[in-house]
Amino acid sequence: MNLLRNCISILFILFSLTSFSQETDEKKQKGHFNENKFRQMYDLLATPNSFRTASGAPGHEYYQNNANYKMDIVLDDKNQTITGKATVTYINNSPDDLTYLWMQLDQNVREKGSIAKEKNGSGFSPVMPAENFADQYLGEEFDGGFNITSVTTTKAEPLPYKINWTMMRIDLPEVLKSGESFSFDIEWNYLINNHVTNRARSGYEHFPEDGNNAYVIAQFFPRMAVYNDVEGWQNYQFWGSGEWALPFGEYEVNITVPADHIMDATGELVNRKKVFSKEMMKRYEEAKKSFDKPVLIVTQEEAEAAEKGFAEDTKTWSFKAEMVRDFAFATSRKFIWDMMNVKVGDREVMAVSMYPKEGNPLWEEWSTYAVASTLETYSKYTFDYPYHKAISVHARNQGMEYPMICWNYGRPNAEGKYSDQVKFGMISVIIHEVGHNYFPMIVNSDERQWGWMDEGLNTFMQYLAEQEFGEKHPDAIRGYDSYPSRRGKPTQIVNYMKGDQNYIAPIMSNPENVYQLGNNAYGKPATALNILRETVMGRELFDYAFKTYAQRWMFKHPTPDDFFRTLEDASAVDLDWFWRGWFYSTDYVDIGVKSVKEYIPTNTPSAEGKELLARYGITNPENNPRTANAVYVVEVGSEEFDEAMLGKTLLDNAPKLNEFLMDNFSEKERNQMQAPNFFYEITFEKPGGLVMPLIVEYEYEDGTTKKVNYPVQVWRMNDDEVTKAVTSDKRIVKVTVDPDLETADVDLSNNYWPAEDQESEFDQFKRETGK
Repeated sequence: MNLLRNCISILFILFSLTSFSQETDEKKQKGHFNENKFRQMYDLLATPNSFRTASGAPGHEYYQNNANYKMDIVLDDKNQTITGKATVTYINNSPDDLTYLWMQLDQNVREKGSIAKEKNGSGFSPVMPAENFADQYLGEEFDGGFNITSVTTTKAEPLPYKINWTMMRIDLPEVLKSGESFSFDIEWNYLINNHVTNRARSGYEHFPEDGNNAYVIAQFFPRMAVYNDVEGWQNYQFWGSGEWALPFGEYEVNITVPADHIMDATGELVNRKKVFSKEMMKRYEEAKKSFDKPVLIVTQEEAEAAEKGFAEDTKTWSFKAEMVRDFAFATSRKFIWDMMNVKVGDREVMAVSMYPKEGNPLWEEWSTYAVASTLETYSKYTFDYPYHKAISVHARNQGMEYPMICWNYGRPNAEGKYSDQVKFGMISVIIHEVGHNYFPMIVNSDERQWGWMDEGLNTFMQYLAEQEFGEKHPDAIRGYDSYPSRRGKPTQIVNYMKGDQNYIAPIMSNPENVYQLGNNAYGKPATALNILRETVMGRELFDYAFKTYAQRWMFKHPTPDDFFRTLEDASAVDLDWFWRGWFYSTDYVDIGVKSVKEYIPTNTPSAEGKELLARYGITNPENNPRTANAVYVVEVGSEEFDEAMLGKTLLDNAPKLNEFLMDNFSEKERNQMQAPNFFYEITFEKPGGLVMPLIVEYEYEDGTTKKVNYPVQVWRMNDDEVTKAVTSDKRIVKVTVDPDLETADVDLSNNYWPAEDQESEFDQFKRETGK
């Protein structure tokens, strides 16, 4: 029971009210309350409706259209071309009648004369990678766009269509009514790009030492666009940064490649016994029983032998997938192939890796373990992985994701040696790209419009998965205290947030309209979510709300509003201030200690105390019964301060307080009281624009510390500064704001009282990396 402490605290509240009243008047004059950072986001969020509710959940009339594909694909290794034909069935589950369909022709971003190459200003960089220089300034321009050769009904009747760069409109012969479907046939071909010299999200890498190519193929077919309640048709052109918006569907895909190629892809391999050798089938069955280490399906020795073959005949691999939004595959005679089984909930999932010998020994050591660990961690925080496999394919300079399959960089040098940077880079990109199976392959957000909804959420989850990978595999992080994550910690986004505001855009920006996509769509939202989890909401509330969002929207199409609303709805934590600041603005965090004043309570009226009482009509407080035993506080060092006060106790300096206690409390109650010895008024300032919880550590003269978390609401009435009355049994010798660097504070020079020298960037690096 701290009755005495509470009584004394009332005095500080009265003085705070005096300054608060003055500050409030100033704020009103400046229009502060019209721009209060705690106002609700009704001005920013869409009005809830029967499709999307105010809670962030799908509404009772939520719908999504589907697209099913039956495809036959031929990859010509000699000429690096793809030829395809498909029957597409589009299912209109919307309440609207449709008169045309839109398809995405993403390869057209690389057609000759593509306007995407002219979207930015240009100049000569002081330094450029050789492949970029060669691609931009040497040789003939690559012509990689789709060549659409036929669009017909399933009865071979021509369908009118119009290609507008990366989009194609197909005009329907009759209205496609709600609840109906329409099937059509389409044929095409295109030149496959070299993704090393002509950078792209898919293509081939050529290995001049042995003359082979390794293919990682995506966006290889005309894909249906999304039609929904938010955008209508999402037919925003593909300029290169904003990725994909795709409907779910079923795929049956036959892919013909040279007979000596090894292939894996989205979906289940339905003719495994036909394309596998007996030895491969035996090893595959062993892999299904192996939960602790990968089993080689194709060994390095076998892959090296295949490199010399260059088969003239072909082999067709057949895959079938359900409830996927896309399809991709990888194929080469160079691939080594390993697999292991992973228990995810009540399911068994194959963790798979494919890599050329150039990836070893790094890839055989860590790739499949990274896949398996990722599935375990992501499933714990979201939902059990619903597919039967997850594949990591090694490709130079790549980091791209598709349903069940992804391609990843990370290659040793020619001698097979690699640095920690290469190793952790490879493990991290595998975790990230495998993690994309959850966001956006299953929680199917619109990447074309909101890049952060998959990249930011996934980078946040990547951080959690990296830390757990380090715990599961201590050998991988030998020499480090924990896994050296590149993104996720608040300190890692500080340099970006304190940078030139002319080159920073809000997170809620289209990917084509930001200056630093990595920081904007990956780093900052990941850090924001980490701060929510660790500092603002706490792990239990955050994890429940985050999982609720993932499970509400798995196999559906969420928007940012659905995410924001769900996290609040499932936690009872008002986060409008957080979304408004972190996601809709480019403000930064900067909170510091402005002043620390020590006070001594006394019964001798002070000038400031008399002035305050006079405002309430009390002009002679010593003789007024209401204030005869009033306690006043005198600032140490002021004109009214008497050094003799320092050697006395609280009740010695304020004897009338003692009389009050004797008259109003029993002996038992008085014995339970604790009289503080020190009284402080501490003012905290906020030069930065973002409001954040005020986290303060008080250090006492005996070396002990106390950490206090003041809620973010302390800033709701004054966006510039806040004063707190602090009482203590021990003298405070140091005050530190954000002692554990939890808030991404961009300027630590004002975080201390007394002021102290700052940690160097080198020492900070050593501390963060554990080296």
